[in-house]
Amino acid sequence: MQYDTTDFVETNGEATMKLIARTRRLTREYYMTDHEDAERRRAILEELLGEIGKNVEIDTPFYCDYGKNIHIGSDVIINMNCTFVDNKPIRIGSKVLIASNVQIYTSSHPILPQERLRLDGNETEEPFFRTYALPVEIQDNVWIGGGVVILPGVTIGKNSVVGAGSVVTRSIPANCVAVGNPCRVIRRFGEDGPDDALPSAPNAETTAAIENVQQGKNLSRTFGSVAELMEDLKR
Repeated sequence: MQYDTTDFVETNGEATMKLIARTRRLTREYYMTDHEDAERRRAILEELLGEIGKNVEIDTPFYCDYGKNIHIGSDVIINMNCTFVDNKPIRIGSKVLIASNVQIYTSSHPILPQERLRLDGNETEEPFFRTYALPVEIQDNVWIGGGVVILPGVTIGKNSVVGAGSVVTRSIPANCVAVGNPCRVIRRFGEDGPDDALPSAPNAETTAAIENVQQGKNLSRTFGSVAELMEDLKR
């Protein structure tokens, strides 16, 4: 994603370190609280997060940097072992399903070493590296499959499905199925669902692969690689 100097963030100041310590305390307390103690778990999330709607379930363990930059709508499930690196806002809409081991990153580092690192050798209290951050948005009715990685600046449009194991480097439009590394759209549909699907003519193998994505199955059972699937869709 493109960034500029206004996107650089401070990562080790006193206020930041206090905020991180607070987050570690609250996430640890959340982890240790009995799952049946819904009232206490809810109270911890309300203290930890910037915003949280009704009927939100976050399974443990759950990891985040600040917490206050995470905004969640209503009717949301976030499964176990998810990591949200929220140097900038992470906005999650309503009726969103996020499977286990999903990682959402708002922060990254410049590619060029002279931009990423301090190479002058002088000792200073400033970190030896630079970090930039861009917000991430997951809109209403989205389903994120297990093990998905979402990178800074990405928006995932409403109703869309991101297949398990995908690495999302660019924004995904609404009303589609997307999969792969890097994540690409393999199917589009109308807002009313499959019955309102946009025209396409995949062969039987491609159709089976799409169904596997929807069911969380491994694409390799049908295609040797995501690249083969994408080539078929181009035909």
